[in-house]
Amino acid sequence: MSVNIKTIAKMAGVSVSTVSKIMNNYSDISEDTRTKVLEIMKQTGYVPSNSAKTLATKKSNLIGVIFAGKLNIDFTHPFFIEVLNSFKKQMGFLGYDLLFFSNEKSHALDGDYLARCRHFNVDGCIIVTGQQVEPSISELDYSEIPCIGVDIELKGRSSGYIMSDNYKMSYKVVEHFYLQGYRELGYIGSTLESDISNTREKGYKDAIESFGLAVNENWFINGDNFFEESGYEAINKMIAADRMPQAVFAASDLLAIGAMRALKEHQLRVPQDVAIIGCDDIEACKYTTPALSTIRQNKDKIGRLAASLLFDLINTQSETSNVVVEPELVIRESCGSRLKE
Repeated sequence: MSVNIKTIAKMAGVSVSTVSKIMNNYSDISEDTRTKVLEIMKQTGYVPSNSAKTLATKKSNLIGVIFAGKLNIDFTHPFFIEVLNSFKKQMGFLGYDLLFFSNEKSHALDGDYLARCRHFNVDGCIIVTGQQVEPSISELDYSEIPCIGVDIELKGRSSGYIMSDNYKMSYKVVEHFYLQGYRELGYIGSTLESDISNTREKGYKDAIESFGLAVNENWFINGDNFFEESGYEAINKMIAADRMPQAVFAASDLLAIGAMRALKEHQLRVPQDVAIIGCDDIEACKYTTPALSTIRQNKDKIGRLAASLLFDLINTQSETSNVVVEPELVIRESCGSRLKE
């Protein structure tokens, strides 16, 4: 019988991650469990050669972290940094360390992520999407290296992805606007190269039409990214093109914050003149004036699920997994009810 780490885990009645931790000398394992697993390894003749750190599992216990795209995603991004913090903690519990790959000086070579991942012998990768995603991301996706994407659909044989239900969140926003008496609805999105923004916009338009309302294209503005300045410029364009809608959904909280700044400069009150709902529920939403209503993406859950899905892909405990997380509407001060007027 061929013996491997999964065989040892099954015989001991523990998880593969527990066996991995024992082989890598982690301290958070009970002495009884450690003794039991080591005894089974001895009985079966399964003894790691040379280094218990890398050869016990035939792996490096390193996870590559890649910020895909040539624009806008880094350690300051308020949504993705919370996802990665959660991912880091969960991967640490599973016995892995993280290796961050830079794309700052590699654009001429298109990132070359696959070659670098092979060089460092990473066990798997988490890929966080930005905009203008490099073609080499696809090469990595379809390689032998297990990958999990966050907000990017990976389709390789060893890949999967996790994201919020971007279509459904837009319906939730329109439904709320409608029930509060808003009938003229606008949208601020990111660049047309963003699949996430495009999905949210399509869901928003479909929902508007499902409630028998009209879509006014003058109230649909796409900027250059998901950041404040794009939201600020979008409102200025909206005002220049037409009168303002009664309510606006912004594809990110940062876009919404920029939009609120522009509305204030034009002496338009939120929510009395224009209601605003953002997306992500970053920490700053609680401290804007007025406090920003938003769609909450469960960042902690996304990070933990991404880690667990990647772990299972690495240890062949599952097939390719694609998970969609339910979004939650959080109403604060920036979206009142017109029915009270």
